[in-house]
Amino acid sequence: MFKGKKILITGGTGSLGKALAKRLLELDADIVRIYSRNENNQIIMQSEMKDDRIRYLIGDVRDLPRLIKAMEDVDIVFHAAALKHVPVIEYNPFEAIKTNVLGSQNVIDACLHENVETAICVGTDKAVSPLNTYGATKLLMEKLFVTASNHTDPIRHRTKFIAIRYGNVLGSSGSVVPTLVKQIESGKNITITDPSMTRFNITMNQALDFIIRSLKKGNGGEIFIPKLKAYSLEILKDSILEVLKKDVKTEIISVRPGEKYHESLISNEEIRNTYEDEDDYVILQENLPQITNQKLKKTSLKQEYSSDNVELLDKEEIKKIFTKDLAEIFGNK
Repeated sequence: MFKGKKILITGGTGSLGKALAKRLLELDADIVRIYSRNENNQIIMQSEMKDDRIRYLIGDVRDLPRLIKAMEDVDIVFHAAALKHVPVIEYNPFEAIKTNVLGSQNVIDACLHENVETAICVGTDKAVSPLNTYGATKLLMEKLFVTASNHTDPIRHRTKFIAIRYGNVLGSSGSVVPTLVKQIESGKNITITDPSMTRFNITMNQALDFIIRSLKKGNGGEIFIPKLKAYSLEILKDSILEVLKKDVKTEIISVRPGEKYHESLISNEEIRNTYEDEDDYVILQENLPQITNQKLKKTSLKQEYSSDNVELLDKEEIKKIFTKDLAEIFGNK
């Protein structure tokens, strides 16, 4: 599927971008262009991934002319660039709008200008019934992508626009696992909010599999969501302590502004437009004329697809995940 293809990843120096670039090269991609604004992160990535099929382009998704130039002869675009830290965005909301909303529109316009084959944007659970500015901007990103082909000539513009949605990747930078591990190794107290909080569980390898699976399935205009299990913060914390063989005190702290107690990936209102197959849920636009994928069936969901409404992993299951993907989660430990 990727053999001979030229691919662009916006936000390509992030945790997902680096892992995705590596996977695409393993799948025989011709060229992978890393598009990001942080030159230091690009230098670090170049030292870690020495492959002459990777091209590094400095640029911001706020800059449409630069995006158009970066997408010259590109076949597939993965749009992962975003401002993501909830407290920072709550304090700087319009900066998030410039990057997450207007920047996403620039990605779409550049794809149409260069007649890219497929563009897929990486969404988040926080876009579902958004409680914070970050979630609201990512909801708008989804809306832009799934409707991008509604007003274009399919003969003149071939681009398929697809959205995907999942929660934080287990072990990714800024997520709960590396934060807890750093606290444990420094001998500090573990700080968590409500121990009964739940989160969907997805590892980086699972996320990559899901992204590529969605790309293969997508016809344009869909939002793909993986079928996942979840964990509670208390069980996650206890599992990490046992894996690292540490005994550290736990300190309960207040919930951050805009933080939800449970992740939602499909709202009650979206269920009527939701279909599914063995691996994933698919939300279709109401104006799509028919289901083109015969494997899809109307979803069996009866209530919101939330991390407190699915099967929870127990401690032994979480420890097995850590053992299997130890380098991925803890960083070569």
